[in-house]
Amino acid sequence: MPDNLLDTAMVSTPASAPGARPAEVPEKFWDAERGELRVDALLKSYRELERRMSQRAARPAPEADEEERRRWREMMNIPDSPDGYQVQPKHELCGPDPEINQRLHEAGFSCEQVQLLYDLAAERLLPLVAEAAQQFEADRQAERLRAHFGGEERFRRVAAQLKAWGAANLPPGVLEALSTTEEGVLALERMMRGDEPRMERNAEPPEMLDEGELRRLMRDPRYWRSREPEFVKRVTEGFRKLVGS
Repeated sequence: MPDNLLDTAMVSTPASAPGARPAEVPEKFWDAERGELRVDALLKSYRELERRMSQRAARPAPEADEEERRRWREMMNIPDSPDGYQVQPKHELCGPDPEINQRLHEAGFSCEQVQLLYDLAAERLLPLVAEAAQQFEADRQAERLRAHFGGEERFRRVAAQLKAWGAANLPPGVLEALSTTEEGVLALERMMRGDEPRMERNAEPPEMLDEGELRRLMRDPRYWRSREPEFVKRVTEGFRKLVGS
């Protein structure tokens, strides 16, 4: 059924008279004689607003007064001093540094930019540092093993023997795990010479000291970097239990 035209007429908003300025259009943008928008005035006003906004976002000139600098810092969310940066570190090794914050503040970094910088350091730099530290420690341990076995050439021959013996006598994965540390290589040597009980190839490692757990412990900085005695002892004992000593 069609709408009631009388009811519709009663609730409808009267249309603006032809040529009347709409309420939402400022008077300076309306041409009363033509009954239309003054497009040139509207564009001019927009360009002026855009220019002013661009000037506000730009860094104040060196000769600008302190009040202008303060307004600019407030608009860009830059604290009045480096101490105003409230950094939430993602890692304890990438916490806020006063000297770095001073330089960032001088460069005009906002609070969001400074936080992003520290976040990226934790996400991208720390893995590289950890990898370099692991490689450095591995080189140190390899050098000690060369000295223990009497030089590069003899260590190479012994390493081949240890690898062949381990592949024939140890459970899968155990040889690889022992080969990653100096203590593990020396334990292999003792087992090969019969100084420690041999573990059968098909033997099952204890559930609480499986291959994954041993690898995790060896990757811990307390083991390969700081060499904490109790932690190293825990790993060493874990290997001994794993091979049945």
